[in-house]
Amino acid sequence: MAALHVQVSGDGPPLVLLHGWAMHGGVFAPLLRRLETDYRLHVVDLPGHGHSRGSGVPLTLDACVDAISAQVPVAPWLGWSLGGLVALQAAHRQPQRVPALAMLCATPRFVRGEDWRHGVSAEIFQGFAAGLREDHAGTLERFIALEAFGSDHARDEIRQLRAEVFARGEPAAAVLADGLDLLQNSDLRTMLPALAVPSLWLAGRRDRLVDPRAMREAAALAPESRIEVIEHAGHAPFLTRADAVADALRAFLAEVTW
Repeated sequence: MAALHVQVSGDGPPLVLLHGWAMHGGVFAPLLRRLETDYRLHVVDLPGHGHSRGSGVPLTLDACVDAISAQVPVAPWLGWSLGGLVALQAAHRQPQRVPALAMLCATPRFVRGEDWRHGVSAEIFQGFAAGLREDHAGTLERFIALEAFGSDHARDEIRQLRAEVFARGEPAAAVLADGLDLLQNSDLRTMLPALAVPSLWLAGRRDRLVDPRAMREAAALAPESRIEVIEHAGHAPFLTRADAVADALRAFLAEVTW
């Protein structure tokens, strides 16, 4: 089984970054430019995505954690959206290797339920799953529009996300379906009270995929947590609010020792 693609750049203590559904590590470019002078960045392409398309690693939480942990040093992990589920799983399973966790527009459960009021409706993910079978490219376009919706710079974000989505090749439909399944069915809330590492929860005020209220509820379940909400930002604040994301990360990581 081939290794995952991990782009390494910058100088300083290590930091691992995980992207969201249908994307790849290159989407973080605006954020990397602001962090490379302070951190040694390990930017992962998740299984089936980007340059990891041929890895053969299943897109499951445990398989991702095992494969990534084998290739990166002991370091805090930042996970955006789907990547947040992987990062949370890693911090729960391997706190000795993941000494801090940053959840960027990510929660332990994405779908609304009777005891989780601020998730999105299951029908949204069901609609995307059906769309992958009928109109692959159109479904990705709709998801990109939803990611950017609400941001003050939605047009710029759509343009950047659209440019990135196929920049390292097109993810296979089966992998995209696996990712949607994770987003729709994962519920990691029970991990939070026992989380042994500090966590930062970075929300976009206008995010239409991950409600800041859901992130606030999740952060309240974790022992050592802080939440920050980035004004005027949607689901991908690192594109047009990269300075705010970088500043929040630096302030959080400055207090973490390992």
